Amino acid sequence: MALRPVQVNIKAIDGPAVGRFWAEALGWDVVQPGVTTYVGPDGALVWPDPVEVCIDIVPVPEPKTPTKNRVHLDLATTSLAHQAELVARLKALGATPADVGQRDVPWTVLADPEGNEFCVLEPRDTYRDTGPIAAIVVDCTDPRGMARFWDEALDWALHEVTDDQAVLRSAKGTGPYLEFLRTTDPKTAPDRVHLDLLPYPGDDKPAEVARLRALGATDLDLGQGDVPWTCLTDPDGHEFCVLAPS
Repeated sequence: MALRPVQVNIKAIDGPAVGRFWAEALGWDVVQPGVTTYVGPDGALVWPDPVEVCIDIVPVPEPKTPTKNRVHLDLATTSLAHQAELVARLKALGATPADVGQRDVPWTVLADPEGNEFCVLEPRDTYRDTGPIAAIVVDCTDPRGMARFWDEALDWALHEVTDDQAVLRSAKGTGPYLEFLRTTDPKTAPDRVHLDLLPYPGDDKPAEVARLRALGATDLDLGQGDVPWTCLTDPDGHEFCVLAPS
């Protein structure tokens, strides 16, 4: 048994507007199957996408707090010219410069129209074949602990683990990386951005949830009521959801 990340869940006051921004940013399409706004390649007609981790935007009434999100996206570029062009295009779409204490770095930190931080990376060989999203980045206090949990939770391969970071990627060698970076800042607010996981066809969702609890996940009550997905937190306190197979 194993799980796979299928989408990054972003909370937004204006879901359709944020969805349009990310679709333009990534060169993807927007699908609105209901109250949420889904962004994926080629209209995401096949769900889950076989390669990419897509984006699902959920409407909420609360604005983002000034606190930096503990989960963000890094976008890939192929050259310095591409990086500059992408940054300029994203600003024209409504992105704004963001200061998260990065100082003098080769990447550019921006925020989407509702303040969710993300990075436009300088070209790196590591991300040459990831697609538009280079990495899903999670700030955490214990990368080694995150490596132990997420390596068992997912069917992805563990590429690197140190005191400062842990890196996973699909065992197929496609799509974005999942990176856990060490921070000394404690978690003080609910996550505005989180991962949604999905069992494989034929796997038992309750059994998968029980397995995650045994690995150190804890149940999370967000007032979600009777829903087909299960809300949990990992050992570092990051929220995530296990979706029901459709």
